[in-house]
Amino acid sequence: MVGNAIEEDKLENGFDHEEVEQEDGDANGNKEKGGEYGMSVEQMFEGRQVPSWGNQLTMRALGVSFVLSVLFSFIVMKLNLTTGIIPSLNVSAGLLGFFFVKTWTKLLQKSGLFGQPFTRQENTVIQTCVVASSGIAFSGGFGSYLFGMSERIAKQSGDDGGFKNPSLGWIIGFLFVVSFLGLFSVVPLRKIMIIDFKLTYPSGTATAHLINSFHTPQGAKLAKKQVKTLGKFFSFSFLWGFFQWFFTAGDDCGFASFPTFGLKAYENRFYFDFSSTYVGVGMICPYIINISVLLGGILSWGLMWPLIEKREGDWYPAGLSSSNMHGMQGYKVFIAIAMILGDGLYNFVKVLYKTLIGLFYQIRGRQTLPIANQQSPDASENLSYDDQRRTELFLKDRIPTWFSVAGYVTIASISTIVLPHIFHELKWYYVLVIYIFAPILAFCNAYGAGLTDWSLASTYGKLAIFTIGAWAGQNDGVLAGLIACGVMMNIVSTASDLMQDFKTGYLTLTSPRSMFVSQVIGTAMGCIVSPCVFWLFYKAFHDLGLPESQYPAPFATVYRNMSILGMQGFSSLPRECLVLCYVFFGAAILMNSTKDMLGKKWGAFVPLPMAMAIPFYLGSYFAIDMCVGSLILFVWQKLNREKADAFSAAVASGLICGDGIWTLPSSILALFGVQPPICMKFLSRGANVRVDNFLTT
Repeated sequence: MVGNAIEEDKLENGFDHEEVEQEDGDANGNKEKGGEYGMSVEQMFEGRQVPSWGNQLTMRALGVSFVLSVLFSFIVMKLNLTTGIIPSLNVSAGLLGFFFVKTWTKLLQKSGLFGQPFTRQENTVIQTCVVASSGIAFSGGFGSYLFGMSERIAKQSGDDGGFKNPSLGWIIGFLFVVSFLGLFSVVPLRKIMIIDFKLTYPSGTATAHLINSFHTPQGAKLAKKQVKTLGKFFSFSFLWGFFQWFFTAGDDCGFASFPTFGLKAYENRFYFDFSSTYVGVGMICPYIINISVLLGGILSWGLMWPLIEKREGDWYPAGLSSSNMHGMQGYKVFIAIAMILGDGLYNFVKVLYKTLIGLFYQIRGRQTLPIANQQSPDASENLSYDDQRRTELFLKDRIPTWFSVAGYVTIASISTIVLPHIFHELKWYYVLVIYIFAPILAFCNAYGAGLTDWSLASTYGKLAIFTIGAWAGQNDGVLAGLIACGVMMNIVSTASDLMQDFKTGYLTLTSPRSMFVSQVIGTAMGCIVSPCVFWLFYKAFHDLGLPESQYPAPFATVYRNMSILGMQGFSSLPRECLVLCYVFFGAAILMNSTKDMLGKKWGAFVPLPMAMAIPFYLGSYFAIDMCVGSLILFVWQKLNREKADAFSAAVASGLICGDGIWTLPSSILALFGVQPPICMKFLSRGANVRVDNFLTT
């Protein structure tokens, strides 16, 4: 998912890209990490037969994929509805898939039954299916554009642009008609991207290295230890969530509301909330992301908001509710939007520039653009043994171009008819225009992800918000913009995910056909599982989406207000808010350009504007959790770097998965009205005295 997500795309990746480049050797992957006794990866696997594409899609693989899809959908949904920061879960998916099938195979062998050998191709199919399914929890917009259409978010935003409350039926129908188009739009380009252009796709490459290593004798031993470690921390995290639940009988109760740095700091969202999820996220995310989030929290809640609050009655009317967009809430939301747009615009232009330059040099070097089903003239020249073997198998099971074109046209036609019936604000010709331009944008996003590992899905979605929202006009613009955002995000997100998976398949000798079918099955799973998981949250937590709730869904408010801004212009902003928006929009562009000019060595110390923008709305509590995770990893690496590198991802995944799965029983308990028995609340000294006096009298 790399996607998987985030909320913004660049925050989704948890891999160390420099490490990937070192492992990959050169552009052709001639010498890769994992070789033993001077052997390359494919020489190590030379004696093992590669299953046919049909045999790679086993029932046990699909069964394991479904179980893990439910698990990861809960995790991604929780992250989506709390902060929107989603780290890469590819390592967890690959590791757990390996563990489940290995365990199943061993049980069959011990019972005297013959178990089909577990291959790296089957492992790749599982990982692809799981990431495709859980990726819908991000691209489905449950924490952004889709929930932003609800009445609850509309009331917070104070607009009369209409609303459409969530309903399980239309959500599933919407996802089924928009989530498959991205897959068909880039299938004909698989050979061009992977073989002819030799794009790196760092996350796909890293996942392939991981899966290849699992299926070597030494890698299998390490994987068993990693699974054991993941299991320990999964259990700890789950039990810790269960323990905390007992003390949360009321609002602001329990360890999650512990005023770590004092009550004044707590009022300004500075506290450690004992969330094992975000400690784990902090261990996966690069240090600079965690530091950037903390800096954003200090700048906003520690400095700016207290100063702006002193202008109450001058810059904005006194006595407004905390959620009123014409008061303090307006500054928090729109300044965050300004930073997000500045960051998104800069990276969109940068990636587009790199894409066009890369294409220019690729085409000029060949004089013509390669065609998907044609053999490259230099396909077998100057290639290593690994690349010859991989290219041969990658081109063996072709997916006909006519099938891709027919699939795209058929689904686009159905979608153009169905979507206006689900959303009356979205006219059929809006949808048609989106689908005409979508393949071009999907290609740009997939190519850019191959160069930089950044999927700019949400940036393309924001582009659709402003263009379609402005086109639809005053009455329908808000909802039309949000729906268009969803259509565009689903197309470009699944396109780049599929190409990442093709790269993983190429490096593990997995057939493109089995990868495509696995992606389709995973997407179909996600279209059912993700809405059901969201529906459980929506019904169980009646304050879902409110700023002070356990699940504030911050990006739902942000996306809706982007749509309002695109339709109404700047008239809805509080006084001086526009000036501050200009400042932070420019600051985001300046920080990004400074980061690029300084290069990798010094640019790594420049904060990321997107990461800084998230706590502007939410506060710094999760940033402190993430920095605790970074500190644990830093100390661990100083004490024993080799062990930290081998097991830190497993520890982090266990912390995230355990706490994420606890949301399932806690949601069910809340759904049936079962309340925790105790409210552990932390009060000021004066409040404690008043409580004591009340109890004694």
